[in-house]
Order: sequence, then C-alpha cells, then structure tokens
Amino acid sequence: MSRSVRRGSALASQLGLSDRLRATPADRDFFRSLEAGLDEIEERLREQVAFADEIADVTTRYLLNAGGKRVRPMLTLLTAHLGDGINRDVITAATAIEITHLASLYHDDVMDDSDKRRGVPSAQTVWGNSVAILAGDLLFARASQLMAGLGEGAIRLQATTFERLVLGQLHETVGPADGEDPVDHYIRVLADKTGSLIALAAQSGVIFSNAASEYEQPIIEYGERIGIAFQLIDDVIDLSPQPEETGKVPGTDLRAGVVTLPLLRLREAAVTDAASADLLLRLEAGVIGLLDVDEAAADALVAELREHPATAATLAEAHRWAREAVAGLDTLPNGPVKKALIRFADTIVERSS
Repeated sequence: MSRSVRRGSALASQLGLSDRLRATPADRDFFRSLEAGLDEIEERLREQVAFADEIADVTTRYLLNAGGKRVRPMLTLLTAHLGDGINRDVITAATAIEITHLASLYHDDVMDDSDKRRGVPSAQTVWGNSVAILAGDLLFARASQLMAGLGEGAIRLQATTFERLVLGQLHETVGPADGEDPVDHYIRVLADKTGSLIALAAQSGVIFSNAASEYEQPIIEYGERIGIAFQLIDDVIDLSPQPEETGKVPGTDLRAGVVTLPLLRLREAAVTDAASADLLLRLEAGVIGLLDVDEAAADALVAELREHPATAATLAEAHRWAREAVAGLDTLPNGPVKKALIRFADTIVERSS
C-alpha cells in the first residue's frame, strides 16, 4: 500500500468520509483535492526539515519520521476551499505551521520530562535535553523562514501565535495565580498552547486562499475551540489502558506531574467527597510526579481515575467545546467545507471511545 493511500484512508476517517461510495461528486472532488494537498505538504515537510549539518538533520527529522495526524495542515487545506482553493501560499503556510507544531513537541517533552512521543522514545531521551531544545529551535527558525516568504502579515501572525505558545507553557509551568480558579487557568493554558496554533492553521487557509474576510473570525474561533476540545480528549486518552494505540504509558501526564482536567476535577470533588479525597491521596503518593513507581499499583490507580466521575466530566467538557465550535460555523456557506469541519469536530471527541 502506498504512503498516499494510507494517508488518504486516515484523512477519510478524520473527516467522516470513510464511506466514499455515499459521498456526492462534490465530496469526492473535494476529498481528492485534500489528498493531493496533504501529499504535497508531506513532501514539503521532508524537504524543509532537512539540514546540511548531520546532527541537526538527524534530530529534526526524528519526530517527523515518527508520524503524526497532520491535523493542522488538514485544517488549512479545508478552509482554503472557502476561497480560491489550495495554492502555493496555502501549502507553504500549512507546512510552516506543522513545523511549528513539530518544534513545540521537542520543547514540550523536555518541559514535561516525557519518555515517549508518537510511540518512540522522546528526543531528549535519545540525545538529552540540550540537543532536544536546540532541535526545536532549529525547527522554529525554519518555520519562520517559510512564513517570511508570505509577507509581513504572515510573519506577524506567526510571531503572535508563537508568543501565545510560550505564554501557555509559562502559565502551565507556574500554575494559577492566587485566587485564580484552577480550571479557568487550565482552559486558558489549553487555548494558548493548543488552540492558538490550530486556530492559526484554520485562519491561514482563509487568508492565503483569498477567501471572504467575513469567514476569518468564525474560523479562528472554531480552531481555538476545537484545539481545547482536542486537548481535553487527550487528557482522557492519557488514562487509556491501551498504550499500543496511544503510544504512551497509561497516566504519562500524571507520572510527569502534568496537571490535567481529570485531576483538577478530582481535586474539586475531594473537598466534599471522602472517596475522592482518598483516591487523590493515593495518586499523590503512588503516581503524580513519580517516574519510578510500582507499575501494577500505578496502573490500578490510573484505572480508578479513569472510572471516576472527574473523567466523565472532562469528556463532557470536551463535547461542549466541540459543540460550541460547530455552532460558530453558522455563518459559513453550506457545502463540503462546512460539512467536513462539522464531521471533524465530531471525530475529535470520539477519539476516546
């Protein structure tokens, strides 16, 4: 099976277009255009994530070769069909945004002390923190070079989004301020760390396809809300008992001491519920922030959190953000783009099932 066929199958699943026999002719043309665009982006990624220096080349290609969903470039290609369609500038923007995302993964894994990413050892596990950070920096530089070719406006968009990525990581690191609601703080972190780049991806499709300016704000809001829903679903998936599917050990974020919404909701429940307080104490003693643990005992504690109402509440929150994302698309014209964006939102929140 060729790489493009595998990618097309994944795209079909993400867009709810797996049963192509039921799709309309317009859907099929739309789908073929997306497939071709993703193929071109994949080639551009491999060209751009390449350096003459051997160690730079090996390290920056590492996570690209490990795979990825390509959610952000897919959204750029989708929204480009609100305008003139997929052109060179759209491809360039989508490539730059995916490289920006890739760079952020190198830094995130250092910050979170993650041992795996995309089913392989994380970069800092292989080369150490310093090399992983520098590999991320190289990728950020390459993404900026690409955006610079699209003009001053593109540079400003990239810089603004990069600022939000860093602020999101900073706020996650220092935690909520005195008197700040921890859940509100957490959602703001997700909006900055995840939502901002997904929103930029969707916005770029509108801008660089010369689509009507009236579509830009609804698309930005859709991207940011979908980004929050996406990360909340990841919080649930982190508790999954199937590491062969997630590429991570169950409770990876908890073990690294990374705050997630299930943990925040558990802390809320622990104030008035003795069973929740007991579970929280046992998680703090046997899982949270501990990389050297009794694996069987840790897995059992993660399973308890997975079955706790705090996780169900997180899933419900993700669905709410996805619904709000879709509700904001009312001003978009009916057609394949709107249909695909709605289906994509549904697929995002179904990943945990």
